[in-house]
Amino acid sequence: MIDPSKPDLEESVNVTEAHERVIRGAAAASRESKLKENGAEPISLWVLIMCAVPLLAAGWTLGKAGKLFSYKDITREGYVRLIPDDGEGVKLPPVPWLEASIKKGHKEYSKCTGCHGADGKGDGASYPSLAGSKWVNGETEVFAMVILNGLTGPTSSGKTYGVMPAQSAGLSGESLAHLMNYIRHSFGNDASGGGSKPEAVVTKEMGATALEISGKRAKAGAAVTGDELTADHHKNLPGTPIDPKMMVDPITLEPAEAK
Repeated sequence: MIDPSKPDLEESVNVTEAHERVIRGAAAASRESKLKENGAEPISLWVLIMCAVPLLAAGWTLGKAGKLFSYKDITREGYVRLIPDDGEGVKLPPVPWLEASIKKGHKEYSKCTGCHGADGKGDGASYPSLAGSKWVNGETEVFAMVILNGLTGPTSSGKTYGVMPAQSAGLSGESLAHLMNYIRHSFGNDASGGGSKPEAVVTKEMGATALEISGKRAKAGAAVTGDELTADHHKNLPGTPIDPKMMVDPITLEPAEAK
């Protein structure tokens, strides 16, 4: 130990050994200082270069992608994107009223395909064909009562199949009208008799009236029979006829001018 009461150059002090101790102490302090900086070292220039290269390559690729992200070039010719009707969106071209109704009715018919098939021809054993059926192509109130209430007993062909369950659940007057229009103008059916008579179509108003008539049946909730159809419903649904060729918006079915 160095006696602080004695001068540094006191004769009893070995100056060389004292200098060595000072040097060793400074080296140790330097190592400890470096240990405190671990984890906070500046990022190596090579690391920066290695990160920059792939970023530059990605930017160049996107810049040269050309048609890869071009909406115009990746959609088929003539495609029109449907934009929600907010009053400012692009309107789809008008179509005849009956055409638009049949298209909507096609979607409603999906619940019928399990029995009558996508082609409407049934299986001839348990499920009757809708193609050429007198009740399908005849008076609209008859057909509406069969859909809404189901059917038991012989069909219009005189053949008896299983009991058809009621299909009124979830059907509005409008959806019933579209469903009837689809069936009456598909599978070879032509309820218009080959023409375009207004009475050949079922309107939203007529569909709503059918729901009211169904709810007021004496046997409400029970399946209809051929005798009941003949006695009580052998007529067309009341309502204002509509021109099946009237041009309408294909979404809203509101009248629209052809462009």
